[in-house]
Amino acid sequence: MRLATYNVEWFDDLFSKQGELLFDDQWSGRRDVTRAQQAEALGMVFTAMDADAVMIIEAPDTGTRRDTRRALGNFASAFELRTREVLVGFVNDTHQEIALLYDPDRMQVRHLPGQSDGAPRFDEEFHIDLGVDGTEDVVAFSKPPLEVELTTPGGRVLRLIGAHLKSKAPHGARGKHQIERASIANRRKQLAEAMWVRRRVDALLEDGESVIVMGDLNDGPGQDEYEALFGHSSVELILGKGDMALYDPHAAQALRGRLSPQPTTARFYIAPEKRYLQALLDYMMVSRDLREVAREWRIWHPFEDAHCWQTPELCTALLTASDHFPVTLDLAV
Repeated sequence: MRLATYNVEWFDDLFSKQGELLFDDQWSGRRDVTRAQQAEALGMVFTAMDADAVMIIEAPDTGTRRDTRRALGNFASAFELRTREVLVGFVNDTHQEIALLYDPDRMQVRHLPGQSDGAPRFDEEFHIDLGVDGTEDVVAFSKPPLEVELTTPGGRVLRLIGAHLKSKAPHGARGKHQIERASIANRRKQLAEAMWVRRRVDALLEDGESVIVMGDLNDGPGQDEYEALFGHSSVELILGKGDMALYDPHAAQALRGRLSPQPTTARFYIAPEKRYLQALLDYMMVSRDLREVAREWRIWHPFEDAHCWQTPELCTALLTASDHFPVTLDLAV
């Protein structure tokens, strides 16, 4: 079974309010990319991945006149994808939903939100003292994680948590002090979200569940100077330690240190500097029992993955489709 996580930038812009896929020469939300170009590129990427289920981060919006299921169903139909059914959890107000696009012939899935001591449901509020200044933080997800119960044809049950943690970027801030305050506040909220997810993971593991945390965590070890203020990254919090630790080989590689080779899953253009910044933001973390059946983690990076680089049309499609690249995990289940 192949599972994937994929943050698709401005996916919502490719659909009409009726959920129709827009193949035209109007600009998409992507820089210098038309809607037809992005749609075709995404179709090629999804086809090449050939995943049994894709956790889509920044999926099309659900609102009073829009519907994530209808939009993604039309996308799957347009490119004849076998991942043709859609699961959505708690919708949000950001126009960026979290949705699972999956092959119903390969699995049964349902949204199964849970709660436990110290970890309320992801659509509620979380109270926590991060231990920095003795102040209790009250946190609510702007994009509540999608908690999925997945059952394979053989009867094995996996618990997936699709997450999109808050960005650390100080959007809208101006001047050194304002940027610093915004950056610290954003990281504080992100760490609280990570602790919330980790507590839910702990509860599932204590119940004997097989767990996968997947999605865009907007963080990685050693990515900015504010990490030192709190002592760890959101990624390290969710990974945990000891027998209850989750595992992701890309996170493990990044944790070895800044001078070691760093995997990357996203590529952003920095206009003032006229260059691209690469970062590791997207993860597929598995519980200890799943490491035994995990066969391959793969970042579909157009320049770093040999198959992608040697397939020019796929390389171009990956660069056109999004500013993130998919991550896949093959499991022998």
